Amino acid sequence: GRGGAGFPTGMKWGFLPPSSPNPRYLVVNADESEPGTCKDIPLMMANPHVLVEGVIISSYAIKSNQAFIYVRGEVLHVIRRLQQAVAEAYEAGYLGKDILGSGYDLELVVHTGAGAYICGEETALLDSLEGFRGQPRLKPPFPAVAGLYGGPTVINNVESIASVPSIVANGADWFASMGTEKSKGFGIFSLSGHVTRPGQYEAPLGITLRELLEMAGGIREGHRLKFWTPGGSSTPIFTDEHLDVPLDFESVGAAGSMLGTRALQIFDETTCVVRAVLRWSEFYAHESCGKCTPCREGTYWYKQMLKRLEAGQGEEKDLETLLDLSDNILGRSFCALGDGATSPVVSSIKLFRDEYLQHFEQGGCPFDQAASTLWGGATK
Repeated sequence: GRGGAGFPTGMKWGFLPPSSPNPRYLVVNADESEPGTCKDIPLMMANPHVLVEGVIISSYAIKSNQAFIYVRGEVLHVIRRLQQAVAEAYEAGYLGKDILGSGYDLELVVHTGAGAYICGEETALLDSLEGFRGQPRLKPPFPAVAGLYGGPTVINNVESIASVPSIVANGADWFASMGTEKSKGFGIFSLSGHVTRPGQYEAPLGITLRELLEMAGGIREGHRLKFWTPGGSSTPIFTDEHLDVPLDFESVGAAGSMLGTRALQIFDETTCVVRAVLRWSEFYAHESCGKCTPCREGTYWYKQMLKRLEAGQGEEKDLETLLDLSDNILGRSFCALGDGATSPVVSSIKLFRDEYLQHFEQGGCPFDQAASTLWGGATK
């Protein structure tokens, strides 16, 4: 699977009950909203037909006659491109009734969300698709048993479904020849931040950041790597000590983080860790749906406390309060948003405690905020 959790796609399809009075649905999660993540939207922009073809093959495989692609509402250029591709597929006879005379019917709908990060969570996505406010559902029942409109539903990430045509065309052995023993195949890695050539890099799973940085021209000239995220802002941060960790689900997990969406945000020594974590925490506080208390209240207090700490107010015991707050969010939230919000906070205190203390000692942020910007960090 190419979603944030890396859950095996075939196993997920296998969870569908063999018989059900309700129709089966395939839902493609194209609500890419994780800070730093930029793989599904460029993929749909560059080659929307590979996703449509993947939807057709996948729907046929799971015996579904109705499929949806749920796209983030702000990316209007991508939505139009995808709608055009679906219209072309209908016109060519690849969608609709009796596809290519096979007797198989499939209807495909492109549905636009309203721009809520929480709708990237699969059950909140289903609620939004049904016309309700996007909030996560209690599990069980799981979507495979009772999902969209109460029917058996498979929800997969764009990249998972878009990988299907090449696997069918080239064979499972071809796909399995890339990657590692447990994390097979290739994936799109998004490099952003203080890197010479930011962008999307397609590579086998198990590649290292050191190798990806070579492709991307390295850290911006005159600077060095300070910290980075292996899978977006909801994964514990890494430092330059983790340059050679294989970027597969098992190795990154063993090193104390998660591969997530392979959103590699790169930060050099000009960046204030406290400020970066504050910005991420402000995002999670804003995007929390408010359904459960740990996340709703916890992310709010993250924002308030980190603002004070970044301004050099407070004392060292506030860090213990932050960690205690994290313990009350992690594993107690309705969905993974709360868990993800704790990752940068806990990992930054663990790895950069001295930097937090510098803020208290100096009575303010010791970093020049302009230095980490594109113009501030330029070298002559």
